[in-house]
Amino acid sequence: MIRTTLLATAALFISLPAFAQEVAQADEDSMEIVVTAQKRTERLQDVPVAVSVVGGAQLERLGAQSLENAQYLVPALNFRKSGTAINQSLYLRGVGTATFSIAGEPSVSTVLDGVVLSRAGEAFTDLVDIERIEVLRGPQGTLFGKNASAGVVNIVTRRPGTELGGFAEGGFFFNNGNEYRVRAGIDVPIGENVRTRLLGFYSDYEGNIFNDAPGVNRRVNGWQRYGFRAVVDADVSDTVTATIIADWRRANDDCCAEVIGTQPTGVAALALAGINFQGDETRTVRHNLVTRTEEESWGLSAQINAELGSHTVTSITAYRNYKNREIREGDWIAQPIAGVPQLHDDGPQTGHTFTQELRLTSPADYAVNYVLGAFYYHAVTDRTFTRNVIQCGAAPTPLAIVPCGSAGAEPSTFPSGSADFGSVFDNVAVFGQANWNITDSIRLIGGARYTIDNLSVDHIRRSPLTGPGIAANFDQGVFNSVAPGLINGTPAASNGVPFRTQTSDTDLSGKLGVQADLSNDTMAYATWSRGYKGPAYNIFFNLSASGTNVIDSETVNAYEVGLKNSLFDGRLIVNIAGFYAKYKNFQANNPDLIEGVVVTRFTNAGDVSTRGAEVDFAIRPVRDFNINGAVAYTDARVDQFNAPPGATVVPAGTPLGYAPKWRASLGMDYTVRTGGFADVQVALQGSTQSSQLSLFDANPVVRAQGTIGAYSLLNGTIALLGEEDKWKLSFVANNILDKSFAAAITNGGPGGALRYLIPREADRYFGLTARVNF
Repeated sequence: MIRTTLLATAALFISLPAFAQEVAQADEDSMEIVVTAQKRTERLQDVPVAVSVVGGAQLERLGAQSLENAQYLVPALNFRKSGTAINQSLYLRGVGTATFSIAGEPSVSTVLDGVVLSRAGEAFTDLVDIERIEVLRGPQGTLFGKNASAGVVNIVTRRPGTELGGFAEGGFFFNNGNEYRVRAGIDVPIGENVRTRLLGFYSDYEGNIFNDAPGVNRRVNGWQRYGFRAVVDADVSDTVTATIIADWRRANDDCCAEVIGTQPTGVAALALAGINFQGDETRTVRHNLVTRTEEESWGLSAQINAELGSHTVTSITAYRNYKNREIREGDWIAQPIAGVPQLHDDGPQTGHTFTQELRLTSPADYAVNYVLGAFYYHAVTDRTFTRNVIQCGAAPTPLAIVPCGSAGAEPSTFPSGSADFGSVFDNVAVFGQANWNITDSIRLIGGARYTIDNLSVDHIRRSPLTGPGIAANFDQGVFNSVAPGLINGTPAASNGVPFRTQTSDTDLSGKLGVQADLSNDTMAYATWSRGYKGPAYNIFFNLSASGTNVIDSETVNAYEVGLKNSLFDGRLIVNIAGFYAKYKNFQANNPDLIEGVVVTRFTNAGDVSTRGAEVDFAIRPVRDFNINGAVAYTDARVDQFNAPPGATVVPAGTPLGYAPKWRASLGMDYTVRTGGFADVQVALQGSTQSSQLSLFDANPVVRAQGTIGAYSLLNGTIALLGEEDKWKLSFVANNILDKSFAAAITNGGPGGALRYLIPREADRYFGLTARVNF
């Protein structure tokens, strides 16, 4: 059986550069691949599911550090960068969830070694020792659960080898802030039946933005990260195997500084004088508080596979612990001055998740083969968020910089607020999916999942002095004293008892489909699936009584057709897929203004839909030469918008955020077999996309200002490969064309300016890596 999957889908993204190293093949000119998209091992061309798989070798060759880099390899996948690292999110086929609430879940589920992660932010870690990343597109609720209404990103790490061996790797990246990386791993068999793998990693990156504030004067948007992973594979008996995985990681990131990309007005313009405001080409900030994230996470999981007659029973038990402290600059200038109050946030968050999955899998050669299972999920999150403000009156006339505390300033006041809030998710589900082989060439597909969701939340805010971005006290007494016309009750009725509420829901999701082998080389399929994402609350710092309503569950009905072709003895793969999905009660952030600060309100935004087509191809004309490409057309838009009270309706037909209509990738790699001390490998990888909306707003002018323009990237690698893969020396060039672009554009900056998030990939940079295998 082929253990490593490097590529798959009904709308396949192919990572052929990794094939030569990672896929065992009977015929080296063929591209026979095996995938596990339906929780069983199957031949790629037999799977009626849209799933893209990127191999770990390709990620390593391009110097990819996280899922943010992986988006350039999968056209249907997009990444939303945020001013706070924990609130970043993934989008598939134009659909995702962005929220600051700790009581909302993503639409794209992230899974690490079979374990569901409670928040997408937990998955944005270093991609170290990765075997593959599987990206399942479209609703996957039948097999993967409630928070997979747009798809699943499944990360699979490498497993221990059967012989003593390992690797050591060092890297240096430069020309856009210096980065140092060190990684090492070792496989240690313990007897005939137990295999172990230990891995450690460290990376240190200066950052791509310069902070010129007095007392700072250095690069930011970098990181320092380190951790380890330990894996034990054991053959407990002839019929039982077990895998135990433990991992620990710590990160100190000074991410994500937002540059001011447009000219501010008023006194803010004076405070930021000297910065060249050039939109997405701006690379300077002036922050006296360095926005940063301190993060620590660890997890332990145990997977047991046991043969029960001809069937297989699988149990996956896991516990994960996650701590995150975000410190954020909220006024974007170097000091508090008259007319621009200083606004600084500090928000430590803790959470833990327990999951248990149990599955029964029948043999694949049964006339009716099936997967049956049960799942339990318990996730607890708590956060303490503090906002401190310094203000000293309005800007003087004529405009001048008057620092708070100076002789010309009004007396300073120090508004402050602190909130403690939490959420508890409990989810129980039973599920099953079956394939009925009604003939040798036609199969019917059916599946269902019954889900029970319970969600409880609590919140209390204490505000000794209100001010910009700080609402008055909020607790159970304030909530109970709410009167008509008041959005925050009667603050004088505060009783110091946290506000609490809860909700629950049940759902029956499912999947129906048919697939037919039109020939030995061509398979066609058509499927319908219903996805579901459970209820939510908008639990964040400035919660008010008007925002305590439950956010109803999100549902989707999706349709997909596909044609998968493997031609010329497997040397050419061409796959085509078309899709349409309609989302009801779409959970999304909408712009809002609270206490003079632009925020987003998590609501049921209304009905949205996405439709499109994906074409993918891979060619291996000769051994050691691979060409691959993928094109995705996605039209994701508003059908009917539900505006928050007092807000303007977003017109029907408005594109969804982070949903470019066109995305494409094209890659090639060629290995020259020299017969000497080293072979030479050359690889190029390009990606392109059309413009995308970053500011989802009812105002067309604001939407235009918040549109990220089209851009293209070209990356390349040249490497020397030692005999029998004993060593490798690589030179990487990323963004060779030096194309600047923004990952996100946000309004609400000082003096009415727009804020831009600039990723590292928006500048050309280079890297050298050396690896020794033993």
